[in-house]
Amino acid sequence: MHTINLRGIKLFAYHGCLEEEALIGGNYIVNVQIKFDFTNAAISDNLKDTLDYCAIYEIVKHEMAVRSKLIEHVAERITSRIKNEYPNITGISVEVVKLNPPIHGQVDEVSVVIEK
Repeated sequence: MHTINLRGIKLFAYHGCLEEEALIGGNYIVNVQIKFDFTNAAISDNLKDTLDYCAIYEIVKHEMAVRSKLIEHVAERITSRIKNEYPNITGISVEVVKLNPPIHGQVDEVSVVIEK
């Protein structure tokens, strides 16, 4: 099995349950791992035989721009959209990391992971 990873997608977004988060936003990192047979691409050296990393990035960027209260909801939207647009993938993992969450204490990040 083959794996394509997009790690460290850094975006600014407005997710969160608090009203302040909707106003001031915050920094996020998204990591995507896709299981996909890219044997043909490895032989042909042709983009049409694999997944376009730029297209995956654009999906992540678009879904992160849609405000949600929960990062769980954002991760599900990203996962579902990638699965719908690329039905030939055999597995996917999406992690949404919220940096410096508004918690009463020192916490660097919180994250959720969805695997399908």
